[in-house]
Amino acid sequence: MCPEQSSNPRRESGDERRIAIAKAARALIIEKGLEGLRTRDIAERVGINIATLHYHVPSKEALVALVAESLRADFKAQALRHPRADQPGLLQLRIEFNEFREIVAEMPELIGVLSELVDRARRDASIADIILPMQAFWTSQFADIFRTGIADGSMRRSIDPEAAAVAVTAALSDCWRPHRRNQLDAVMAELERAFSASPVSQG
Repeated sequence: MCPEQSSNPRRESGDERRIAIAKAARALIIEKGLEGLRTRDIAERVGINIATLHYHVPSKEALVALVAESLRADFKAQALRHPRADQPGLLQLRIEFNEFREIVAEMPELIGVLSELVDRARRDASIADIILPMQAFWTSQFADIFRTGIADGSMRRSIDPEAAAVAVTAALSDCWRPHRRNQLDAVMAELERAFSASPVSQG
């Protein structure tokens, strides 16, 4: 038995180890893609042995779930820094755009890892079960924003909230890529003009 497993670690230590594993896995996904992700590489980067790694993530599904959990935590932490409750729909849309702009500038690996997992989910049902609900939740957030904007008059009444949400998330998902990032501001401005109730709403 390795020393790391010879005693029951404090909960804090276990949580910290899982965070380190998630961060290492995310970095390796960006560097090598999901196909090139190897548990041995993760263990080496974290500074643990394979047995310890498997103690925390005993399967591929558990590893992907841990990575997804870390993505959710980072997205949630960012959203808490930018409260939007009771704001008009158009302003909420701008806040979402600003958050995405912030992620692309400061934490592009978040979207990169999520995009890699979404791509793999098309071929792997076990990953789809973990990742696609995250993607659906992001889309539903935009649909809620559009419904709010229609109700408060800041957005066009003719908008189909679900279809508009799919269009926005697809556009943003494409614009995080390096060859598209120089178009991000223009794409966001065009989307806002398309959904605003009137030019005056641009503010």
